[in-house]
Amino acid sequence: MKIDILTLFPKMFSGPFDESIIGRGQKRGLVDIHIHQLRDWAEGRHKTVDDRPYGGGTGMVLMVEPLARAIEELKIGHSSPVTHHPSPVPRVILLDPGGERFTQRKARELSKVDHLILVAAHYETVDQRFREHFIDEEISIGDYVLTGGELPAMVLVDTIARLIPGVLAKSEATELESFETGLLEYPQYTRPENFRGWKVPDVLLSGDHKKIEAWKAEKSLDRTRKNRPDLLKQ
Repeated sequence: MKIDILTLFPKMFSGPFDESIIGRGQKRGLVDIHIHQLRDWAEGRHKTVDDRPYGGGTGMVLMVEPLARAIEELKIGHSSPVTHHPSPVPRVILLDPGGERFTQRKARELSKVDHLILVAAHYETVDQRFREHFIDEEISIGDYVLTGGELPAMVLVDTIARLIPGVLAKSEATELESFETGLLEYPQYTRPENFRGWKVPDVLLSGDHKKIEAWKAEKSLDRTRKNRPDLLKQ
């Protein structure tokens, strides 16, 4: 998978993408991440990318021209000069508080896309013409407002990259997690068996796999009912 990220703050991405699972995925050649400075597509001595909104209002709006030039350039070359076969068309996603709420189901869907272009919105928003003519979908990671789309872009990349085959050592690791079954994950325990009088449930030490699976299912349902009853309605 190739992922291009368009942002005003490229340095924010250096740490998270160099470590842990995403770092290993890049070293194995399973995910190819490129961070782009939006100002590289701006004109003028000051490389301006934002301006005041027509009609008044607080804050600044990202201008359509540099955004459009960036997307058009990042899309170039999705046909191979060697084979002349068209590559999959990139999917362009705007990270914006007004977008569709991000879910594990959406992450799994996006993990099957060969090329993603993520646009980290900033300031108040982007020019509506860019939203209407260059964006395939808008995504929000939650019902709250952040300073910009950089952190949401990191969340998307982390969530999606770990679903790419080969990034995690065991594919089953992503199939039994919270939200994959529509419920939250069951409680987990490890050594010691007894810590300050708090003991690991006997069923997990029994070796009876049928009883263990039944316990996990029950606890998963209990945890979902307590913390996320909205998932049960779905």
